Amino acid sequence: MALVCTPEPDPETRQVGQDAAGHWLVQDSGRRAARLAPPPVCEDARWPAVLAALAELRHANRHSIRILDMDCGAGSVLLHAVRHARALGFTAIEARGVDGVPALIGRARAAAAALIDPAIGISFETADLMTALVAEHDFPADILLWHGHAAGIEQPVVVRAVAAAAHRIITDAPARCGAR
Repeated sequence: MALVCTPEPDPETRQVGQDAAGHWLVQDSGRRAARLAPPPVCEDARWPAVLAALAELRHANRHSIRILDMDCGAGSVLLHAVRHARALGFTAIEARGVDGVPALIGRARAAAAALIDPAIGISFETADLMTALVAEHDFPADILLWHGHAAGIEQPVVVRAVAAAAHRIITDAPARCGAR
């Protein structure tokens, strides 16, 4: 699966506030009039399901959300998700990305450092995916982004861990992980 997300926004463009509907307004370095920020575009196969889940939760008048991305790579999808959640009007966003490759986590942390918004708490860590999933059992996330093609996915212990880690599981493989 190829992951293609739009590049990070131009550093000369800055957020200048929100309109009455809660949409972020941006202004470029030329000081042109503030305009609506474009919605994030991500070509990951899971992105339409992420958009739908976020919209459903917001439509239910939720103001806070927890999102997990297991096997997050460089964090592009998770970063797009938290930005979109904020644009929808979520006021408390907690996000956690986990991957087994330290270099990818380093890239994810660097990208997250540019995200300055007190409503968003995001962390990236290098860890074993199974250990990270089990740690989520006591307080399941709202959304779990999961690559269903990961090694060992058919093992019952993995299926149970995935199902217990979140209320909504978004995967790029056929639904077989206890997806709800």
